[in-house]
Amino acid sequence: MVFFITLFFSAAPALYPQVLPEWYIPLREAVYEQVLPADSVYQTYYNVSTRAKTSLTGYEQNMILSRCEYMMGRAYLFEERKNEASAHFESGMDYAQKALDIHETAEAWVMLSENLSQNIASRSVFYAMANGLNVEKFAKNALSISPRNAAAQYLIAARWVYAPSPFNNLRRGIEMMTAIQTDGDMGKDDMFNVYSAIGYAYIQQRNHTQARIWLNRSLEIYPTNKYVRSLLTDLR
Repeated sequence: MVFFITLFFSAAPALYPQVLPEWYIPLREAVYEQVLPADSVYQTYYNVSTRAKTSLTGYEQNMILSRCEYMMGRAYLFEERKNEASAHFESGMDYAQKALDIHETAEAWVMLSENLSQNIASRSVFYAMANGLNVEKFAKNALSISPRNAAAQYLIAARWVYAPSPFNNLRRGIEMMTAIQTDGDMGKDDMFNVYSAIGYAYIQQRNHTQARIWLNRSLEIYPTNKYVRSLLTDLR
């Protein structure tokens, strides 16, 4: 199952956490909305990546490029184009590591963890066995810097929701996901990820009433998301 899965430096407080530029947002929205096929999303990815390379430098550039690779990989992975997806996640990890080499921030650790988590879904079981524990390790590194980082909290909780039986713990996953709503600073995509994960966990528990509640809550954020809509369809 695919996982849909801040720090301020005293020397430069205005730069961290990184504020996402408006010109990046259309790429994130296109990936979560799931209206366009991956080949169409690619043009937005290309435009955003090009602008990052021409208008940003250093840490900020590497972070946006890591996000771009992550999003493009997600678009390919949804279409089961795993080789293409993996290439983008590998690049996303490289950019995240370059950002970490400049400044160790919670956001950079999250991007390293997120790209790795999705790359695991793109690669072999042997790759998953060799790298799976690092997803949580990197997320915990993020939380050691910024305890309220919702994306890092989600990455840790997702293990208990999406791992196959007997390695999951749905009750624990639901509790951890629910706690993010009060313990984490959630953005739009964080809310969607958390709500859909709770809905998925309730499906696995065969609690379809609660599953519908949480899946519909996630669709209030991204009404056209095909993944969540397919989960709801299967409940009928």
